[in-house]
Amino acid sequence: MKLYPAIDVLGGRAVRLLYGKRDQVTDYGDPVDCAKRWVDEGAEILHVVDLSGAFGEADGFEKVLERIAKLGVPVQSGGGLRSMAEIHRRFRAGADRVVLGTVCVEHPEVLYEAVERYRDKIVAGIDAKDGRLAVRGWTQLADKDAFEFGCEAKALGVTDAVFTDIGRDGALSGVNVEETVRMGETGLNIIASGGVRDLNDLRALQAQGVYGVILGRALYTGAISLRDAFEVR
Repeated sequence: MKLYPAIDVLGGRAVRLLYGKRDQVTDYGDPVDCAKRWVDEGAEILHVVDLSGAFGEADGFEKVLERIAKLGVPVQSGGGLRSMAEIHRRFRAGADRVVLGTVCVEHPEVLYEAVERYRDKIVAGIDAKDGRLAVRGWTQLADKDAFEFGCEAKALGVTDAVFTDIGRDGALSGVNVEETVRMGETGLNIIASGGVRDLNDLRALQAQGVYGVILGRALYTGAISLRDAFEVR
């Protein structure tokens, strides 16, 4: 099971949001310093998100990404990618894989073109609440079933997806193992995100053969150490 330490960037700072709400934010400092910390602890890949972009704002995220990419480990990056030009720019800044969410719903032709060009470097972002897709930085619910979207992404040639239960994200309330496993029935390799609180959550995901897991607040609060997480996976 792959482990993805998360670095969410808002206004040039590394932050964690509660349930994706920007008015419930904890600041963890310089995102590059956070990345260095996770790399020093053995991270094999980083999950770096442009939250400002997800909220429709521009704040020079690519410059931060460029510095993180120079640390020598692969970077998976999402947030605010709503056109092919933005996708190209994210790859040029150093991303090895990009996660597409809102654009898949609002402009599915962009997902198709991106997969045609970048193949398995394109990851679907399935952000869900009560089975429906959340878009625009999780501020809106689309009239789209999350599982159905996963099936459509698979049919287009997507191989991997980040599945986030936004009702648990940042809350340390426990990962939604059941829904994560169900999402795997789409045929996608599922990277679980949202609610991971301790090593028992990692064990539960690992026991179900889940492909990967994103580690956020639990890492930053010390509830989980990356070294201990590697022992589990």
